[in-house]
Amino acid sequence: MTSPDVLVRVATARGVTTLTLDSPHNRNALSTALMTQLLAGLADAVADEAVRAVVLDHTGPVFCSGADLKETAMAYASGTVPAGMLGDVLAAVWECPKPVLARVAGPARAGGLGLIAAADLAVCADEATFAFTEVRIGVIPAVISATVLPRLHPRAAAELYLTGDTFDGRRAAEIGLVTASVPADGLDDAVRGYCDSLVRGAPGALAGAKDLLRRPATAELRAELARLSAVSTGYFLSDEGREGVTAFRDKRPARWVPAQDD
Repeated sequence: MTSPDVLVRVATARGVTTLTLDSPHNRNALSTALMTQLLAGLADAVADEAVRAVVLDHTGPVFCSGADLKETAMAYASGTVPAGMLGDVLAAVWECPKPVLARVAGPARAGGLGLIAAADLAVCADEATFAFTEVRIGVIPAVISATVLPRLHPRAAAELYLTGDTFDGRRAAEIGLVTASVPADGLDDAVRGYCDSLVRGAPGALAGAKDLLRRPATAELRAELARLSAVSTGYFLSDEGREGVTAFRDKRPARWVPAQDD
């Protein structure tokens, strides 16, 4: 029986380690505990010479809802927020010398999109939905921009960052957020096909190929993530950020949303 404290389940078979986000009670939100376990799982996969590739999976209908806003609201008194740790997670995925594939069967929001973009490959169900909702709670998609913006077409990035509107899997593939979007009943086959191809690569050659693909260089990425983490924390701790998180938690419009005419 799985311990309720296990938020990231780990399984390895045929050269592939699958890290499954298993916190469905809060839609696999990026809590400090979940991110800590995800970092540990990645480190173990990197250290295991038998592992050729890593899959990021999820339980429940939602891939990842982004930052744990309940934990964020509770952390305000300390002057720190969980989003500050997200940069370490994105860097670990981005820098992983083994190919990382995200399997996205359901919605992803905010930090969840950063996780998808940090992966080398991402396959989603056509029905999966995505949105950069940060501006609607008074913050900005700062940290995730380090991995997201290199993937997205600039016009699409401007539209989706500024509106916070929702888009589906097909649009995600069109704008570069994911590698492929497939019907839900074909998702597992698509992931399996990519994994079968990845494990045929020589470990050193796979790591070398990833080095060719990674721009900016690792050192620059970490510096940029550190800068963006500070920016993100500033927005979460601002008056607008506090109001937006509180309004989201209370399921009410934030105070800057215009009142609807009767």
